[in-house]
Amino acid sequence: METHENRLKRLHMRSIRRGIKEMDIILGRFAETGLRELPEEDLTLYDTMLAENDHDLYQWVSGQQPTPPRYLDLVSRIAELNRIAAEK
Repeated sequence: METHENRLKRLHMRSIRRGIKEMDIILGRFAETGLRELPEEDLTLYDTMLAENDHDLYQWVSGQQPTPPRYLDLVSRIAELNRIAAEK
């Protein structure tokens, strides 16, 4: 069974080793600052979301395409965190 710490490390690695650099940056920022705050059910959803196509993820986070309802809250958190980070 995977420990919570190992799960966080695995999700972090999957966040920064994506198919496109933009998603490495966006999900990497979120993984570094937001993963520890997520409850277990949201970590499971994040894990599932990481299997989605990077181009789709980018369009959802950037607002170019509507986010599927199941990911909407999570993608909104990711987008907001990246907006704040970009303003710094």
